[in-house]
Amino acid sequence: MSEPVPCDATMALAGLAMRRRILLADDHPLFREALKTALHRILPETRVEETDSIAGVRAALSSDVTVELLLLDLKLPDSEGFAGLMLLRVEYPQVPIVIVSATEDASAISDALAMGAQGFISKSASLQEMADALTAILDGEVWSPRGINLRHPSHSVQVLASLTPAQRRVLSHLKSGLMNKQIANEMGVSQATVKAHLAALFRRLGASNRTQALARAFAMDGDPAKASAAPPDACG
Repeated sequence: MSEPVPCDATMALAGLAMRRRILLADDHPLFREALKTALHRILPETRVEETDSIAGVRAALSSDVTVELLLLDLKLPDSEGFAGLMLLRVEYPQVPIVIVSATEDASAISDALAMGAQGFISKSASLQEMADALTAILDGEVWSPRGINLRHPSHSVQVLASLTPAQRRVLSHLKSGLMNKQIANEMGVSQATVKAHLAALFRRLGASNRTQALARAFAMDGDPAKASAAPPDACG
């Protein structure tokens, strides 16, 4: 990320940079600093903020200041796989999310885009590639690394992507250990509505109860430890 930013990229981004606020979520301080430096060179007038967790992202996005773009690593201390992406897509659908990851696996990239990411940038991308990606993404386009042949999303991602926003919120609350009454309070709906969402969610996941649903959801997130430690079934 040390090469100069090409003039055409600088000019294309100049009009986009003013008053923008970008949030960077990665748990490696050295990479955050390198990426922050690169972002300031590409978008010199942009305010770049940092966090190292999904909890930090949620705190930043819940503030009154608008975040124009979130750059998100797939592996954070409180999130593994697509769990964080799915949660943030439900809670903050208006914020474009771009995955910045060391992986260049076509399946992972395809799955991330299917789950609602606006783009996928490799951590090995050059400054020119990053400038091109940001230009496209801030202009509303979906970006994937050049030379990558996108594939059909995996079955697990197809299932998760097919969930309605309400079902995704219920699943997120289930993962947090909330009972039906607590979920109803969080969502501002009745317990009967929560039970209806749960029934539909169980059908989508091929589960007959909460324990199975949680185990399968955590497995889909790529977190086998949590999948095997799913709590006993309870209705609350």
